[in-house]
Amino acid sequence: MPLLQEMEQEGLVLFKYRGVLPVIIILGGLAVYAYTKYSGGEVTFIDEKYYEFICLGVALLGAVIRAYTVGYTPYNTSGRNIDSQVADTVNTYGIYSIVRHPLYVGNFFCSLGIAMLTQNLWFILFFVVLYWLYYERIMIAEEQFLTKKFGDRYTSWASVTPVFIFKFKLWKKNQIPFSLRKVIRGEKNIFFYTFLMFFIFSITGEYVVNGKIEFIRPYWAIACVVWIGIYIVLKLLKTYTEVLTDEFARKKNKPKA
Repeated sequence: MPLLQEMEQEGLVLFKYRGVLPVIIILGGLAVYAYTKYSGGEVTFIDEKYYEFICLGVALLGAVIRAYTVGYTPYNTSGRNIDSQVADTVNTYGIYSIVRHPLYVGNFFCSLGIAMLTQNLWFILFFVVLYWLYYERIMIAEEQFLTKKFGDRYTSWASVTPVFIFKFKLWKKNQIPFSLRKVIRGEKNIFFYTFLMFFIFSITGEYVVNGKIEFIRPYWAIACVVWIGIYIVLKLLKTYTEVLTDEFARKKNKPKA
């Protein structure tokens, strides 16, 4: 089997299980972080508190990139489809005019922020290599799918748009309005889990160093509780009401006769 075809097949499989990589990063990262704290090899060039905020900034950058992308993305493209590729059109405006895979860029920064919490350079480098090997195959599978479906329309755009690094001079204005409801429905988890992971890392480090949890940094505890509350409210609204649906928005904005 030709290498490209083999990587495409691997990408189709990895696409279905792309949620596994964050779990690997979290579990592996927690283990490395615990060892780092135990051995006293943590970051020394900057106060740990400030370093954690740098990590949070990196993770939230990824979450914001994802939220912006999803908010401006047409339906049946770049969604949360799991079993197979879906694309009714080629996204070439907005963030897709400057990079081909903005959601995966967002995923990278979200996971990088967590990986950085380990304070272990080797683990961070391992994460970067693993992420690229993992998502390279997924991106190849996606691009093969889009090439077969849209032909020259896709390849002409892909030939000038970078894969993973923004090229801002190519920017083209979005053609559809931003949908906050779509972001809330699809991206509430990413913000919730980000703050939850920072809280878990914080109490893990405290337990490893002191043998018990005597002190919890209040800002992580407060942020975690607040986002748990927000998550529950949004989950209930999504499950039991139509407030977050686009149909509700259309009815609300429908001109009165």
